[in-house]
Amino acid sequence: MINGTIEALIAITLVGSFVVMASSDRYAAKLATAWSLLPVGGSLFMWANFDGEKNALLDDGVLAFQSQETWLSLGPLPDIQWFVGVDGISLPLIVLTTVLTTLALVSAWTPIDERQSQFFGLVLFLEAGLLGVFTALDFFVWFVFWEAVLVPMYFLIGIWGGPRRKYAAIKMFVYTNVASLVMFIGFAALVFGLGVDSFGLPAVTEASLSANPAAETFFGVSVETLKVAAFFAMFAGFAVKVPVVPVHTWLPDAHVEAPTPVSVLLAGVLLKMGTYALLRFNFTMMPEVATVNAPIIAAFAVVSIIYGAMLALAQSDLKRIVAYSSVSSMGYVILGLVAYTLYGVGGATFQMISHGLISGLMFMAVGVIYNTTHTRMVTDMSGMADKMPYTVGILIAGAFGYMGLPLMSGFAAEFYVFLGSFQATWGSGLVSAQVFTGLAMFGIVIVAGYLLFAMQRTLFGEFRLETDYEVGPAPLHDIAPLAALLIMIIALGVAPDIFFEMIKDATGPVADLVSGGGA
Repeated sequence: MINGTIEALIAITLVGSFVVMASSDRYAAKLATAWSLLPVGGSLFMWANFDGEKNALLDDGVLAFQSQETWLSLGPLPDIQWFVGVDGISLPLIVLTTVLTTLALVSAWTPIDERQSQFFGLVLFLEAGLLGVFTALDFFVWFVFWEAVLVPMYFLIGIWGGPRRKYAAIKMFVYTNVASLVMFIGFAALVFGLGVDSFGLPAVTEASLSANPAAETFFGVSVETLKVAAFFAMFAGFAVKVPVVPVHTWLPDAHVEAPTPVSVLLAGVLLKMGTYALLRFNFTMMPEVATVNAPIIAAFAVVSIIYGAMLALAQSDLKRIVAYSSVSSMGYVILGLVAYTLYGVGGATFQMISHGLISGLMFMAVGVIYNTTHTRMVTDMSGMADKMPYTVGILIAGAFGYMGLPLMSGFAAEFYVFLGSFQATWGSGLVSAQVFTGLAMFGIVIVAGYLLFAMQRTLFGEFRLETDYEVGPAPLHDIAPLAALLIMIIALGVAPDIFFEMIKDATGPVADLVSGGGA
């Protein structure tokens, strides 16, 4: 283990943010992109030297790149510690964050033509916050990073977004801030109710898993009742970030108004904050509550899958189609997590990575088409394949990845989730895991329907464009990040063990928390 690696990774990114903000607009795009290669190199260094074992929050877990020092002493309250480290769940998300940030920065070269230094600096600031979320293991440190991510996202949408950018930015900020408050209350009640002397996530997990259900805590409330209340408070808070139906309405507005690079990071990484937190807090700390309420959680997952896909089918804006498809895709993550099987929880984590790449590609490709046509409406164009063959070719490949085409990461992720969910032992009859899995599979059919319908109308046939712009092949700097994402999607589809082996090692102990979870 190499101490200080995570601190260096976050510090370099944060310093880069301020350097870019202080630079000239003329050089900001290239400077930010070049600087972002440093975190990419750092994350790949961590991947090459990773020596962690098992799960970071459980007793047998061995953290990689761990640092732990007392930060603030609060007298009678537990101390706040600077506690960071990674396991096989967080490391793939760190690599995803750094790589996707660099590609998003390149994709911003064309559409961002004003206040560039501020835009590119805020993107790097956003990256630093995301790295903190995926590495922090003390709740208060983690919460600082969790909230810090909202600040640059608010400005990136509110300043550089579309005509309704202020409405979308405020709506996103209000939804996620209220959700954070609900989640914070739930976690605080759990910590003080259990009498834990630390805000460290491993310590809270140990106390929660070993707590006596009959013991009394706050005002005569039993541990069992307290954990149920805390579970649903945290679930509600994190569900907004995922997002889960019915608290998803902020996401399409944010995506439609956000500039393309911001949509790439929003769908590719920010949504993973919610599913990552659900895995770390709800499903690792309180497995007994999750399994008792598994049919309810699975119902939310299936409704998100089907309803999100149906909403996508009804859209005529390409960006809204991809936005609602993210709601559907995140439902698969929830379904896998609640399965409590090796392939269920592991597949859900792999789906986070896969969806980050595929959704990033889809938003980026739609953005490249918009840069040329200045419209995203399905009814405004057709025959784009003849005019933009490389962009359209990669967009079609990404769409097939979304549909679960074999040898692409989307197929591997969904296969693992369905396999693990079908092996789950909770429920019986019409509320069994197998029934919910079968219902969720219909989502794939709807996905194929709306993507094929949209592509057939916009990409093929006789060329037609309602806007008065000259259409031609996109520049190389717009095509390059698309090609890079497609290569990674295919690589993870052909060889999922690039990440899945370390993911299984970290998620297996979570599955084992529930009887029969090791399958």
